[in-house]
Amino acid sequence: MNNAELAKYVTQQLANLLPDTDLVEAQGAIAHHLPQALDRLHHLISKVKMWTPGKFDHLHSTQYCTFLYLLSHEIWQQTGEREWPTRLFLLNKAMNGIDLFYEIEMPPVFFIGHSVGIVLAKATYGNYLVLYQNSTIGKNHGTAPVIGERVIMYPNTAIIGRCNVGNGTVLSQGTGLINCDSPGQCNTFMGPDGRPTFNSFKSEEIPATEYFRF
Repeated sequence: MNNAELAKYVTQQLANLLPDTDLVEAQGAIAHHLPQALDRLHHLISKVKMWTPGKFDHLHSTQYCTFLYLLSHEIWQQTGEREWPTRLFLLNKAMNGIDLFYEIEMPPVFFIGHSVGIVLAKATYGNYLVLYQNSTIGKNHGTAPVIGERVIMYPNTAIIGRCNVGNGTVLSQGTGLINCDSPGQCNTFMGPDGRPTFNSFKSEEIPATEYFRF
C-alpha cells in the first residue's frame, strides 16, 4: 500500500466511524503529514526485534495502533490543530481499545504488546518502553509519574501519581506503584502486605533486550 492509498484507507475508516468527516479535507491533512509519521514509525519498527525493519503492515494491529498515534501526534505537533488529531485518537480508541491522547509525548521507541485496556496520562516517558494490556499510567492530585528507560509493564499493572520509576524496572503482572519510587534495574512484585517489593537484577541483565535492538 503506497502513501496515497494509505491516506485514503485511514480517511475511509474515519468516515465510517464519524460520518460527519469531510473526506477531502481529512485525506489532504493525512496525506500531508503521512511521510513524517511513517518516518517515525519505521525508526520504531527498526528497533523492535520481532518486527522486520522497513516493513509496515497496516493489518498488524499493534503496528497500526502505533501508527495512528504517531499520525495524530505529528499533525498536532506540526499544526496545533485539534480536529484531525482528535478524530484519529477516537479511531484508535475504537479500533484498538487504547487511550493514548495525541498530546502525550511518547518516546522515540516503545512497544505495545497488546493494546486493549491501555490508558496513558500525560507523564514523562523514557525510551524503550514496553506496555501490555490493561496497563495504566496516571496522575494523582495532578502529579504524574516520571518513567525511566527500558521499563516493562506486564498486564494489569499501574504507575500512578508521584512515582520516579528507575531505568530497567520490570512490573510483574498485577503490580501497582502508587506515589512510590522504584530503584531501577529490578523486578517488581506485590508483597504480602500489599506493598511493592523490588528484586534487583544482576548488572549484566537487561530484560528489555528481549524486545529491542539497541
